[in-house]
Amino acid sequence: MATQVAAAEVPILITGPNGSGKEKIAEVVQANSSCKNGPLIKVNVGALSQDLLEAELFGAEAGSYTGANKTRIGRFERAHGGTLFLDEIGNLSMQGQAKLLRVLETGEFERIGGSQSIKVSVRIISATNTDIPQAIIDGNFREDLYYRLNVINLKLPPLNERKEDIFPLVDSLLAGQYQLSTSSRELLLAHDWPGNIRELLNTLKRAQLLCKDGMITEQHLGLELKTTAKLAPKEDVTEQDVITAIKSSGGVISDAAKALGLSRSALYRRMKKFNIQYE
Repeated sequence: MATQVAAAEVPILITGPNGSGKEKIAEVVQANSSCKNGPLIKVNVGALSQDLLEAELFGAEAGSYTGANKTRIGRFERAHGGTLFLDEIGNLSMQGQAKLLRVLETGEFERIGGSQSIKVSVRIISATNTDIPQAIIDGNFREDLYYRLNVINLKLPPLNERKEDIFPLVDSLLAGQYQLSTSSRELLLAHDWPGNIRELLNTLKRAQLLCKDGMITEQHLGLELKTTAKLAPKEDVTEQDVITAIKSSGGVISDAAKALGLSRSALYRRMKKFNIQYE
């Protein structure tokens, strides 16, 4: 869908949890758009203080505030002819929202402390993990701005809802320089990934640093079992599920049982049933 809507020069709102790849989707849109040869300017709205936010977005004239010794060019001007990616748009102040709405409606704005209107042609892509409809109800986000930004909505689900993406991502990141053991592949699929793709990236970086022979094992991954998803429903636990859970837990039966959704006694019964012995 990102590539399909890229050619239409309308605002796009990308929603999804932290670490799910919203910035990468913005890059896909830019690369397939009519302004692909223009700049892609990124700004994390949520990381800027309210005092600096407007100056960062719209610029400021020299002397407009303490420390402004020279004219500051804002992100909108820098993005002229290209794309401006506004991350964490849900954290934008009401004053900033009003000014952003005007730019979207007219394509014009003034720098802080200035009176001259500056006209720009910029494609807006914004992203947030905030429930903006709820923020509108709470009075923290302008409804008219939401509809301006949300012409196209691209929703990114968390990684644990699209586990078929895990190994293509892993293959791309490892670039054929490392291999995964069977147990490490099972653990990657079993893990809950609360940190989404960002957590997967960091996990693989750690594994690459620790791996010396090109074969990444579950020990190299360093994943916490407490954030591991259940391997199977209770009634469907197989022999391989039990073996994988015990290995992944480092032999701690209580942790293995928790990962499988079983009690300790139920896990022991299955170990006896499958004749699994673990020292």
